[in-house]
Amino acid sequence: MRASDAERERVAETLREAVAEGRLEMDEFEQRLDATFKARTHGELVPLVRDLPASGGPVAGRKASSANWPARIGGAPTSSGAFAFWGGFSRKGRWTVGPRFTAFAMWGGGEIDLREAHFAERDVVIRCFTIMGGMQVTVPPDLNVQVNGLGIMGGFGEHSKLDEEPEPAPDAPRVRITGFALMGGVGVERKRSKAEKRRLQEEERQRLGKPDAGDGRKELG
Repeated sequence: MRASDAERERVAETLREAVAEGRLEMDEFEQRLDATFKARTHGELVPLVRDLPASGGPVAGRKASSANWPARIGGAPTSSGAFAFWGGFSRKGRWTVGPRFTAFAMWGGGEIDLREAHFAERDVVIRCFTIMGGMQVTVPPDLNVQVNGLGIMGGFGEHSKLDEEPEPAPDAPRVRITGFALMGGVGVERKRSKAEKRRLQEEERQRLGKPDAGDGRKELG
C-alpha cells in the first residue's frame, strides 16, 4: 500500500525524537530521514523505525508541533545571504540558515521560508533590505521570532493568519529579523507547512473517528 504524506511525517517525528534522545547518531538520523521522504510504500517506512519506540506525537493524539528543534540546530550553513536586482530569489525547503543571513532586493523580490529550515546556531539574525521591492519571510508558528525592522515610505512588520497564536517552543532557535524597506515592504508571516496542516487534519479525523480522507479514493496529483 502506498504511504501518505502524513504517514511519512509520523515516521520523521519518531526519528527526530530518537536523535534528540540519543538513540540515533546524526549521520544515521539524516540517512533515515532522507529515506523516509523518498519512501513510497508502507513496506519502505516500517524498517526505518522498527528498532525505535513509537513517537508520542500524532499517533497518540498529542497536539504538538512536528518540529524537533534540537535536531534542527547545528551544522554547516548552506546559505548566508541572497540578492535580487530586477528579479527574485528564494530560500525554502530543507536548507541550513547561517548565524547571520543578509538579503537584499532592489526592484525585485525575495522569499525566505524557515518552516523546514535548519539553523547553524541557536541564535540567528536575518537582515532584510529592500528598495522599491518586497520580501516575504515565512516562519513556523512556534519559532521564537523578534521583528524590529524599519519601513520608510513602505512597511516592515509581522502578521499571522493562524486561528490562535501558539507560544514559542522553549527549545526553538531565536531568530531576530531586522533591516529596512524603502518604498517597498518586508512581511513576516507565521504559517504552518502543508505537512503540519495534514498532520493536524489527520489528528482531528482520528479524534472524531472519521476515516482517512484518502481511503478508497484516487490520490490527486
